[in-house]
Amino acid sequence: MEALFVDPEEPNAELTGIRGFGETPGTGVPAAIGNAIYHAIGRRLRDVPFTQDKLL
Repeated sequence: MEALFVDPEEPNAELTGIRGFGETPGTGVPAAIGNAIYHAIGRRLRDVPFTQDKLL
């Protein structure tokens, strides 16, 4: 992973003058997929990765 810094100001930035992104938006993805599997087949999977052998 490489961090890049851009010199111009970002108008949509936070108070610090930067806009961050990265792993924070991705933290809910496995939970959402697990919930979708539960609602589809009725089986709760709690360990990632979700694989076929865990579904059977």
